[in-house]
Order: sequence, then C-alpha cells, then structure tokens
Amino acid sequence: ILTRDGKAYGVGLVGGGVLQASAVASSVDAHLTFECFLRPDDLPREFRHAVAGIDYASASAKINVALSEPPQFTAAPANPLGPHHRGTMHISPTLDFIERAYDDAKYGRPSQEPVLEITLPSAVDPTLAPDGQHVMSMFVQYAPYSLAEGSWDDIKESFADRCIELLARYAPNVPGAILHRQVVSPLDLERTFGLTGGNIMQGAMNLNQLYCFRPVAGWADHRTPVQGLYLCGAASHPGGGVLGACGRNAAEEILRDV
Repeated sequence: ILTRDGKAYGVGLVGGGVLQASAVASSVDAHLTFECFLRPDDLPREFRHAVAGIDYASASAKINVALSEPPQFTAAPANPLGPHHRGTMHISPTLDFIERAYDDAKYGRPSQEPVLEITLPSAVDPTLAPDGQHVMSMFVQYAPYSLAEGSWDDIKESFADRCIELLARYAPNVPGAILHRQVVSPLDLERTFGLTGGNIMQGAMNLNQLYCFRPVAGWADHRTPVQGLYLCGAASHPGGGVLGACGRNAAEEILRDV
C-alpha cells in the first residue's frame, strides 16, 4: 500500500507496477494490512500496538470429500436425496458433546470427537459432480492452530480419519463411498489463503473484538489512520460470516468521503 504525507495513493504490485487510486480498500486482515503492507512509520504508535494485540486464535479445519453416493443417515434414509441433503447437516448431538470438543482445543488438542458441519453442494447444483456422485464439505471444530504437541502436517490425515469415523456412526455408507478427500488444516488455511492463524473470520469473534472494538477500539467505521485507506473485509465491523455487511458498510463510508 503506497502512501505519501499520511495518505494512501495506490498499491504497488509484485512485478513493479503501480495502481494509483483516490481510495484503497483492503479486504485482508489487520495484520497483513497494517503490519505487512505498510511501513511502521505510516501509523501512530498506539494504533500499531493495538493491532499487534489482535487475537487470531482459530480452531477450525475443512475436509472436502468426493463421494460415489450421498451420505445415507440411519435416522433419515433417503432415495437418493432428502431435504436434509440440501441444507446443513450437523453432528453435535448434545451441548455436553460440544463442550467436550471445545475442552480438548483449550489445551491445544484437536477434538477427540469433533463437531461436524456438513454440506452437500452437489445436491443443490448437480453440475459439481458426475451423475450420481457428490462433493461433500465438512467444516470441523475444534482444530486449534497452535498444537500442544506435533504439527498439523503430521496429524491432519489421522484427524480426518477420526472425523470420517464419527460421521460413519450416523451415515455408515460414507467410508466406503469416498473417492478422494482433501484435508485443509488451520496451517493450510494460513499458507494457502493468507489467513493469519488460519482464522477464517480475520480475527477471533470475541466480545472484546466486536462492535466498536473491531478491528481495534476507535476504528470501527472502516477508516484507518492513513487517509484514503479503508478496511472492508471480515477484520472490520461487524466481523466474519457470510453476510456482506463489512463491504457494504465500507463502500458507504468511502462514498461519503470521496
């Protein structure tokens, strides 16, 4: 992000090119925006200190699976698809189950029995897979970014095995229907997509990092200490989730200023 006299005037590209603009909107997280894409002297010391304290603790992983047939749940048999296949399917039978899963993560351990949030996109859009086959997405909690022992590169496949075994208790046909799978650990999320700490919300969604405190106290209106530079992604108010409010709100503020 290029600045002059306290104002952003464009962005520099890897190849040496420059894109000039009257406003720069950053949809990456606050760490990348302020600590990687700007010089330290572009920002007030107090602001830099606040940004350095943002919590990026994350505890989610993703497992993408190609299936020869849809999951068939013992509790809800379907031929071949039922209404539940077109929605979101959760494996989290009790509040105690969720609490135990989270308790593991508190101590740097992937959940022994994780919470599974499952979608079957090909049940809604059949063009995503060959006829009769399906793609399944599993959003898994809890998978802490910082492990007490080992590394995600070493354990992610065994963790995925555990997730599939858990799902098989409810949909016994799944293990035998798997054609291929991709396991995306929190570390993979960081390396592949530039998500600090593997946090898909661009910062923990704790009360002390929401509302007037997102990204940091005093800067929840999408503006930054650098004139003409705005935050427009999940790192800004109101935070992560598939709602689009961050971008819409930021656009309104940018239009108000320009």
